[in-house]
Amino acid sequence: MKRREFIMLLGGAAAPAILWPLAARTQPTGKVARIGFLGSATAVGSAKSVEAFRTGLRDLGYVEGQNIVIEFQWAEGRYERLPGLLAELMRRNIDVLVVHGTPGTRAAKQATTTIPIVVAIVGDALASGIVTSLARPEANLTGSTYFLTELNVKRLELLKDVFPYVARVAALSNPDNPVSESIIPAMTAAAAPLKIEIELAKTQGPTEFDSAFAAMAKSRVDAVVVTQDGEFAASFQTIAALAARIKLPTIGSKEYAEAGGLIGYGVNLLSLSRRAAYFVDLILKGARPADLPVEQPTKFELVINLKTAKAMGLAIANSFLLRADEVIE
Repeated sequence: MKRREFIMLLGGAAAPAILWPLAARTQPTGKVARIGFLGSATAVGSAKSVEAFRTGLRDLGYVEGQNIVIEFQWAEGRYERLPGLLAELMRRNIDVLVVHGTPGTRAAKQATTTIPIVVAIVGDALASGIVTSLARPEANLTGSTYFLTELNVKRLELLKDVFPYVARVAALSNPDNPVSESIIPAMTAAAAPLKIEIELAKTQGPTEFDSAFAAMAKSRVDAVVVTQDGEFAASFQTIAALAARIKLPTIGSKEYAEAGGLIGYGVNLLSLSRRAAYFVDLILKGARPADLPVEQPTKFELVINLKTAKAMGLAIANSFLLRADEVIE
């Protein structure tokens, strides 16, 4: 049951369409614009995000095969493949490049300084060094970001609120994802005042989930924070099932709770994917990425999966339930 709507800060909505160099100006009548899409994860795991992006394009009058073509490349969690995939996209003479996630964004920045880059979703553009200013981003890059570092700290605090006994928390994290470079130190620093000890549970993807949760059970952690990663997002149901099997409380993104996880707290990622179409539209019409501020969400949603809690035999206080934006029963 929804209790308040998610609101996006439309920081670039009124940005003037200052002309970008000739190659990226509005497409001549009859010419089909070519959009490159680089995904760090898998096509199957990112299907909802891609459909949200396509919906945003359709809302703006773009029809695939008529006035746009989207060229997809997927790294499938193997980040070492990103430079080669980017080279392939650039050989296809794309007019704008859409990237998803921190690894892909970093690789795109290194690959080109001329092709306009739209970041559909990146965990923390400032902390990861992708941009130095949200209001005035890099010359050929703009898009959406959210402060993932602070978000994971808040998830830790929420765990302590709902389960005061929690003293040892595992952070499920992909060491290959550069966004972890800022998340883990921030969580460790925030844990001390909460009287929590952080245990790092490193896993690079689905093939390592079983062993990761077996190790958590052996070390007797009290709860788990599922940090952000494209490979994790594609396997939320698996992660939730593994946690439920050993009755381990977990918190992750709102989509994690909707997929069966216990608690979710975060932004509406599908809205960010859909919003990427707005940036693509402005760039194809002649705007420069540097003149389009990087946007960030201003509201976050707390989702509690009461069905999962009951199945695990966990009690959630009514006072905490009342704080939720959505309760799944």
